[in-house]
Amino acid sequence: MFDQLKQTLGGIVAIPDKQMEAFAKIAKPRDYKAGECFITENEIPNKFAFNVNGLFRYYYADQDGNEYTKGFFPENTFISSYSAMVQKRESYFRIEALENSSVLIVNYLEFMKLFSEHECWKLFLIKILELGYFIKETREREFLLFDAMTRYKSFLSAYPGLEKRVKQHLIASYIGITPVALSRIRNKMKT
Repeated sequence: MFDQLKQTLGGIVAIPDKQMEAFAKIAKPRDYKAGECFITENEIPNKFAFNVNGLFRYYYADQDGNEYTKGFFPENTFISSYSAMVQKRESYFRIEALENSSVLIVNYLEFMKLFSEHECWKLFLIKILELGYFIKETREREFLLFDAMTRYKSFLSAYPGLEKRVKQHLIASYIGITPVALSRIRNKMKT
């Protein structure tokens, strides 16, 4: 678990060995069963996690129980309700395990102590926030300018192989269409 974390962190920014050891001390392993939530809406989160193995999705639910998938987070990604955590307010969405998953959970306040001790954590956070911003900007552009087929192709490109791991209705929710419309798109792409 920690070797995988070290490799992923090292791919983002150079982390000195002592800092990596300090991070490993505050990262606690935890398993989630499929369907279990890492964070629920209305929860005030105080943690983030590194997804070692498995798959999570972020989603909103309206008053009628309709779900709107915000994103998918496979292995080697960080999961959090970041703005809620930083603002110490309730999360607007859930983070749910779609598969049995293993994560390393980090308490935000403990991470902020590391953050204040070494420059590498500032660079790490900047890189993670930049990535999140790029993803958000891309999603907004797709919804404003692209048709459903183009959004589906973008999903396939952004998440290779994920269409085999995620139920069709969740993919449809992610690209903003019904499962029936997604089925039509998939049939068109086969011909």
